[in-house]
Amino acid sequence: MQKRILFFDIDGTLYNSKKEIPQTTIDAVKKAKDNGHEVVIATGRAPFMIQEVLETLKLDSYVCFNGQYVVYKGQPISLKPVPLEQLKVLVNYVEKQDKPLVFLDNHEMVTSVPEHHQIKESLTSLLYPMPRLDKDFYLNHPIYQVLLYVSVEEEEEYAKAFPELELVRWHTYCCDVLNKGVSKAYGIERLLEYTNFEMQDAIAFGDGLNDVEMLTAVGTGVAMGNGHVKAKTVASFVTDHVDEDGLVKAMEKLQLV
Repeated sequence: MQKRILFFDIDGTLYNSKKEIPQTTIDAVKKAKDNGHEVVIATGRAPFMIQEVLETLKLDSYVCFNGQYVVYKGQPISLKPVPLEQLKVLVNYVEKQDKPLVFLDNHEMVTSVPEHHQIKESLTSLLYPMPRLDKDFYLNHPIYQVLLYVSVEEEEEYAKAFPELELVRWHTYCCDVLNKGVSKAYGIERLLEYTNFEMQDAIAFGDGLNDVEMLTAVGTGVAMGNGHVKAKTVASFVTDHVDEDGLVKAMEKLQLV
């Protein structure tokens, strides 16, 4: 059996619609590891938001912040925070429009405003509470991701105003703000440099817009049946819905388990 390296998105891929990892998935990941395959998380989430997933699946390699923070076997190998000068310009621009921001380093997230219903609602979808207030947090910490709360219509304005930054929408209310050109695929490339695997040996599983680059770059990209149409379009094949054991079925089809 040829050994592969497997990259798993979390939300909508490992997590079902109840934000739980089904036991069938836990068993399949263990079986894949037992069969000699390497398993890595690839997520837009921050490291502090995936500890339960890592513990449940017994993993220590992950691509976080959509490729900006990469850890292989417990060791950070690629860190790409957003430059402070760009953050200062963004914060100034956003404050003039009276928009809220959330800043994330590798340990926590903080907010620029004391209370905001859009922040609460978006983070509730990740099972995360309203962060603490610290509007100057970005001045003293490496920031790997910013949550920008703008509408789809406003997003185009911000994309033009900040061409050196990437806006990736993951919620009706907000976008991730990242370094331009950085994606899960970028993080995977950095991680593979530390392994004996080539990109064609990699298999990725995902469902969202932030999975498109990853599904395109790897040797085999698997989109979930519940996935975004763009993810399905670029994938090697589309499996069933996450709530119908789509992930396990794909792993069986690929003879990983």
